[in-house]
Amino acid sequence: MRTPLFEAYVDPARPYPEIWRLIAGVAAIVLISTGVFAIMLIAAYPVLGPLNYFGWLQGLGAPSSPAQTLFLLGSFVGLWLGVVIATPALHYREPGTLFGPLRDTLRGFFRALGVLLPVYAAMFGLVMLTTPLDPNLDPGTWARLLPAALVLVLIQTSAEELVFRGYLQQQLAARFAARAIWMGLPALAFTALHYNPMAGANAWIVLAAVLGFALAAADLTERSGSLGMAMGWHFINNCSALLLTSVKGTITGLSLYVTPFDLTDTGAAPLALGLDILAIFIVWRLLRALI
Repeated sequence: MRTPLFEAYVDPARPYPEIWRLIAGVAAIVLISTGVFAIMLIAAYPVLGPLNYFGWLQGLGAPSSPAQTLFLLGSFVGLWLGVVIATPALHYREPGTLFGPLRDTLRGFFRALGVLLPVYAAMFGLVMLTTPLDPNLDPGTWARLLPAALVLVLIQTSAEELVFRGYLQQQLAARFAARAIWMGLPALAFTALHYNPMAGANAWIVLAAVLGFALAAADLTERSGSLGMAMGWHFINNCSALLLTSVKGTITGLSLYVTPFDLTDTGAAPLALGLDILAIFIVWRLLRALI
Protein backbone atom coordinates (compact mmCIF):
# COMPACT_ATOMS: atom_id res chain seq x y z
CA MET A 1 0.00 0.00 0.00
CA ARG A 2 1.47 3.33 -1.04
CA THR A 3 1.33 6.31 1.27
CA PRO A 4 -1.19 9.11 0.55
CA LEU A 5 1.69 11.59 0.34
CA PHE A 6 3.33 9.50 -2.37
CA GLU A 7 0.06 9.16 -4.28
CA ALA A 8 -0.18 12.96 -4.31
CA TYR A 9 3.47 13.14 -5.40
CA VAL A 10 2.76 10.82 -8.34
CA ASP A 11 -0.45 12.61 -9.42
CA PRO A 12 1.25 15.03 -11.89
CA ALA A 13 2.73 12.04 -13.74
CA ARG A 14 -0.59 10.24 -14.26
CA PRO A 15 -1.97 12.05 -17.35
CA TYR A 16 0.86 10.86 -19.63
CA PRO A 17 2.33 7.65 -18.16
CA GLU A 18 2.97 5.81 -21.43
CA ILE A 19 6.14 3.74 -21.47
CA TRP A 20 7.19 5.09 -24.86
CA ARG A 21 7.22 8.58 -23.36
CA LEU A 22 9.42 7.38 -20.51
CA ILE A 23 11.85 5.69 -22.91
CA ALA A 24 11.97 8.80 -25.08
CA GLY A 25 12.47 10.92 -21.97
CA VAL A 26 15.41 8.81 -20.80
CA ALA A 27 16.91 8.99 -24.30
CA ALA A 28 16.50 12.79 -24.28
CA ILE A 29 18.13 13.06 -20.86
CA VAL A 30 21.09 10.94 -21.98
CA LEU A 31 21.43 12.89 -25.24
CA ILE A 32 21.32 16.31 -23.57
CA SER A 33 23.64 15.27 -20.76
CA THR A 34 26.13 13.81 -23.23
CA GLY A 35 25.88 16.93 -25.39
CA VAL A 36 26.63 19.24 -22.49
CA PHE A 37 29.61 17.09 -21.50
CA ALA A 38 30.90 17.17 -25.09
CA ILE A 39 30.59 20.97 -25.18
CA MET A 40 32.54 21.19 -21.92
CA LEU A 41 35.26 18.96 -23.37
CA ILE A 42 35.53 21.13 -26.46
CA ALA A 43 35.68 24.29 -24.36
CA ALA A 44 38.47 22.78 -22.24
CA TYR A 45 40.77 22.20 -25.24
CA PRO A 46 41.93 25.79 -25.81
CA VAL A 47 42.31 26.27 -22.05
CA LEU A 48 44.49 23.19 -21.50
CA GLY A 49 46.33 23.24 -24.82
CA PRO A 50 47.13 20.27 -27.08
CA LEU A 51 50.04 19.04 -24.95
CA ASN A 52 48.05 18.66 -21.76
CA TYR A 53 44.54 17.98 -23.06
CA PHE A 54 44.46 14.21 -23.60
CA GLY A 55 46.39 13.35 -20.46
CA TRP A 56 44.06 15.59 -18.45
CA LEU A 57 41.02 13.86 -19.96
CA GLN A 58 42.34 10.43 -19.05
CA GLY A 59 42.50 11.57 -15.43
CA LEU A 60 38.74 12.23 -15.37
CA GLY A 61 38.18 8.51 -14.72
CA ALA A 62 39.60 9.01 -11.22
CA PRO A 63 40.10 12.76 -10.83
CA SER A 64 42.97 13.56 -8.50
CA SER A 65 43.20 17.33 -9.06
CA PRO A 66 40.73 20.03 -7.95
CA ALA A 67 40.20 21.22 -11.54
CA GLN A 68 39.35 17.72 -12.78
CA THR A 69 36.93 17.11 -9.91
CA LEU A 70 35.20 20.47 -10.33
CA PHE A 71 34.89 19.78 -14.06
CA LEU A 72 33.36 16.35 -13.42
CA LEU A 73 30.86 17.70 -10.89
CA GLY A 74 30.00 20.60 -13.18
CA SER A 75 29.14 18.19 -15.98
CA PHE A 76 26.01 17.18 -14.01
CA VAL A 77 24.46 20.43 -15.21
CA GLY A 78 23.71 18.41 -18.33
CA LEU A 79 21.71 15.87 -16.31
CA TRP A 80 19.79 18.73 -14.71
CA LEU A 81 19.01 20.28 -18.09
CA GLY A 82 18.06 16.91 -19.55
CA VAL A 83 15.37 16.09 -17.01
CA VAL A 84 14.10 19.69 -16.89
CA ILE A 85 13.64 19.68 -20.68
CA ALA A 86 12.32 16.11 -21.05
CA THR A 87 9.62 16.40 -18.38
CA PRO A 88 7.52 19.17 -20.01
CA ALA A 89 8.39 18.11 -23.57
CA LEU A 90 7.18 14.53 -23.21
CA HIS A 91 4.83 14.54 -20.22
CA TYR A 92 3.42 18.08 -20.42
CA ARG A 93 4.03 18.89 -16.78
CA GLU A 94 6.13 21.40 -14.90
CA PRO A 95 9.66 20.27 -13.93
CA GLY A 96 8.94 21.54 -10.42
CA THR A 97 6.53 18.62 -9.93
CA LEU A 98 9.58 16.32 -9.82
CA PHE A 99 10.46 17.78 -6.42
CA GLY A 100 7.03 17.54 -4.84
CA PRO A 101 5.46 20.42 -2.88
CA LEU A 102 8.06 23.17 -2.49
CA ARG A 103 7.46 23.66 1.23
CA ASP A 104 7.73 19.94 1.95
CA THR A 105 10.86 19.64 -0.19
CA LEU A 106 12.66 22.50 1.53
CA ARG A 107 11.56 21.35 4.98
CA GLY A 108 12.72 17.79 4.28
CA PHE A 109 16.04 18.95 2.83
CA PHE A 110 16.95 21.23 5.73
CA ARG A 111 15.64 18.79 8.32
CA ALA A 112 17.92 16.11 6.87
CA LEU A 113 20.85 18.54 6.91
CA GLY A 114 20.18 19.53 10.51
CA VAL A 115 19.97 15.93 11.71
CA LEU A 116 22.79 14.47 9.64
CA LEU A 117 25.46 17.16 10.04
CA PRO A 118 26.27 16.06 13.62
CA VAL A 119 25.89 12.39 12.64
CA TYR A 120 28.39 12.64 9.80
CA ALA A 121 30.67 14.85 11.90
CA ALA A 122 30.69 12.11 14.55
CA MET A 123 31.44 9.45 11.92
CA PHE A 124 34.29 11.57 10.53
CA GLY A 125 35.69 12.00 14.05
CA LEU A 126 35.47 8.24 14.61
CA VAL A 127 37.33 7.57 11.36
CA MET A 128 40.03 10.08 12.35
CA LEU A 129 40.50 8.26 15.65
CA THR A 130 40.61 4.75 14.22
CA THR A 131 42.18 5.11 10.76
CA PRO A 132 45.52 6.76 9.90
CA LEU A 133 44.22 8.96 7.08
CA ASP A 134 46.63 10.48 4.58
CA PRO A 135 46.51 14.28 4.11
CA ASN A 136 45.48 15.18 0.58
CA LEU A 137 44.55 18.74 -0.36
CA ASP A 138 46.25 21.68 1.34
CA PRO A 139 43.78 23.06 3.96
CA GLY A 140 44.09 26.62 2.63
CA THR A 141 43.36 25.53 -0.93
CA TRP A 142 40.55 23.30 0.32
CA ALA A 143 38.91 26.20 2.17
CA ARG A 144 39.14 28.49 -0.88
CA LEU A 145 37.55 25.87 -3.13
CA LEU A 146 34.91 24.80 -0.61
CA PRO A 147 32.10 27.24 -1.63
CA ALA A 148 32.32 26.25 -5.30
CA ALA A 149 32.66 22.58 -4.34
CA LEU A 150 29.52 22.69 -2.18
CA VAL A 151 27.48 24.28 -4.98
CA LEU A 152 28.66 21.68 -7.51
CA VAL A 153 28.05 18.75 -5.15
CA LEU A 154 24.52 20.10 -4.66
CA ILE A 155 24.06 20.23 -8.45
CA GLN A 156 25.40 16.69 -8.83
CA THR A 157 23.31 15.12 -6.07
CA SER A 158 20.10 16.99 -6.87
CA ALA A 159 20.44 16.06 -10.56
CA GLU A 160 20.68 12.39 -9.66
CA GLU A 161 17.71 12.65 -7.31
CA LEU A 162 15.63 14.44 -9.95
CA VAL A 163 16.29 11.69 -12.47
CA PHE A 164 16.10 8.56 -10.32
CA ARG A 165 13.82 9.35 -7.35
CA GLY A 166 11.96 12.06 -9.24
CA TYR A 167 11.41 11.40 -12.93
CA LEU A 168 11.84 7.61 -13.11
CA GLN A 169 10.16 6.76 -9.82
CA GLN A 170 7.20 9.08 -10.47
CA GLN A 171 6.59 7.99 -14.04
CA LEU A 172 6.91 4.29 -13.26
CA ALA A 173 4.65 4.63 -10.22
CA ALA A 174 2.03 6.34 -12.41
CA ARG A 175 2.06 3.33 -14.75
CA PHE A 176 2.72 0.33 -12.47
CA ALA A 177 1.44 -0.68 -9.04
CA ALA A 178 4.27 -3.12 -8.26
CA ARG A 179 6.83 -1.69 -5.86
CA ALA A 180 9.53 -3.85 -7.44
CA ILE A 181 9.09 -1.84 -10.65
CA TRP A 182 8.67 1.78 -9.57
CA MET A 183 11.11 1.53 -6.67
CA GLY A 184 13.36 -1.32 -7.80
CA LEU A 185 14.10 -0.41 -11.41
CA PRO A 186 15.33 3.16 -10.72
CA ALA A 187 17.42 1.84 -7.82
CA LEU A 188 19.00 -0.82 -10.04
CA ALA A 189 19.69 1.74 -12.78
CA PHE A 190 21.27 4.09 -10.23
CA THR A 191 23.41 1.23 -8.91
CA ALA A 192 24.51 0.08 -12.37
CA LEU A 193 25.73 3.58 -13.26
CA HIS A 194 27.94 3.54 -10.16
CA TYR A 195 29.73 0.34 -11.18
CA ASN A 196 33.47 0.79 -10.74
CA PRO A 197 35.61 -1.86 -12.47
CA MET A 198 38.65 -0.50 -10.62
CA ALA A 199 37.22 -2.00 -7.40
CA GLY A 200 38.12 -5.50 -8.56
CA ALA A 201 36.80 -8.23 -6.28
CA ASN A 202 35.21 -5.59 -4.01
CA ALA A 203 32.97 -4.24 -6.79
CA TRP A 204 29.97 -6.22 -5.54
CA ILE A 205 30.26 -4.71 -2.03
CA VAL A 206 30.41 -1.21 -3.56
CA LEU A 207 27.28 -2.00 -5.58
CA ALA A 208 25.54 -3.37 -2.48
CA ALA A 209 26.19 -0.10 -0.63
CA VAL A 210 24.95 1.98 -3.58
CA LEU A 211 21.84 -0.18 -3.94
CA GLY A 212 21.15 0.12 -0.22
CA PHE A 213 21.30 3.91 -0.45
CA ALA A 214 19.13 3.98 -3.60
CA LEU A 215 16.40 1.87 -2.00
CA ALA A 216 16.54 3.89 1.23
CA ALA A 217 16.27 7.18 -0.67
CA ALA A 218 13.35 5.79 -2.69
CA ASP A 219 11.59 4.77 0.52
CA LEU A 220 12.08 8.23 2.05
CA THR A 221 10.66 9.78 -1.11
CA GLU A 222 7.60 7.58 -0.87
CA ARG A 223 7.10 8.23 2.85
CA SER A 224 7.53 12.00 2.60
CA GLY A 225 5.97 12.64 -0.82
CA SER A 226 8.89 14.83 -1.91
CA LEU A 227 12.58 14.70 -2.77
CA GLY A 228 13.65 16.86 0.17
CA MET A 229 15.00 14.24 2.57
CA ALA A 230 16.64 12.14 -0.13
CA MET A 231 18.33 15.25 -1.54
CA GLY A 232 19.55 16.36 1.89
CA TRP A 233 20.97 12.94 2.70
CA HIS A 234 22.57 12.53 -0.72
CA PHE A 235 24.18 15.97 -0.43
CA ILE A 236 25.62 15.36 3.05
CA ASN A 237 26.82 11.88 2.08
CA ASN A 238 28.62 13.07 -1.05
CA CYS A 239 30.14 16.05 0.75
CA SER A 240 31.60 13.58 3.22
CA ALA A 241 32.86 11.22 0.51
CA LEU A 242 34.17 13.86 -1.90
CA LEU A 243 35.25 16.76 0.30
CA LEU A 244 36.35 15.22 3.60
CA THR A 245 37.60 11.64 3.20
CA SER A 246 37.84 9.97 -0.19
CA VAL A 247 38.96 6.44 -0.91
CA LYS A 248 42.38 6.43 -2.52
CA GLY A 249 42.20 6.05 -6.29
CA THR A 250 38.62 7.32 -6.64
CA ILE A 251 37.49 10.97 -6.86
CA THR A 252 40.07 12.60 -4.59
CA GLY A 253 40.70 16.02 -6.16
CA LEU A 254 38.72 18.03 -3.58
CA SER A 255 39.15 15.83 -0.55
CA LEU A 256 40.93 16.95 2.59
CA TYR A 257 42.05 13.39 3.37
CA VAL A 258 42.31 10.07 1.55
CA THR A 259 42.23 6.57 3.00
CA PRO A 260 45.49 4.59 3.23
CA PHE A 261 43.82 1.83 1.17
CA ASP A 262 42.13 1.75 -2.21
CA LEU A 263 39.04 -0.15 -3.37
CA THR A 264 41.03 -3.21 -4.41
CA ASP A 265 42.28 -3.79 -0.86
CA THR A 266 40.87 -7.11 0.32
CA GLY A 267 41.23 -6.35 4.02
CA ALA A 268 40.39 -2.77 4.96
CA ALA A 269 38.13 -1.90 2.00
CA PRO A 270 35.47 -4.60 2.60
CA LEU A 271 35.37 -3.67 6.29
CA ALA A 272 34.94 0.02 5.48
CA LEU A 273 32.24 -0.75 2.92
CA GLY A 274 30.45 -3.01 5.37
CA LEU A 275 30.42 -0.18 7.91
CA ASP A 276 29.09 2.12 5.18
CA ILE A 277 26.17 -0.25 4.61
CA LEU A 278 25.48 -0.31 8.36
CA ALA A 279 25.61 3.51 8.45
CA ILE A 280 23.17 3.70 5.52
CA PHE A 281 20.70 1.51 7.41
CA ILE A 282 21.01 3.59 10.60
CA VAL A 283 20.63 6.92 8.79
CA TRP A 284 17.64 5.59 6.83
CA ARG A 285 15.88 4.51 10.01
CA LEU A 286 16.70 7.84 11.65
CA LEU A 287 15.31 9.91 8.77
CA ARG A 288 12.30 7.64 8.41
CA ALA A 289 11.44 8.25 12.04
CA LEU A 290 11.35 12.02 11.39
CA ILE A 291 8.61 11.76 8.74
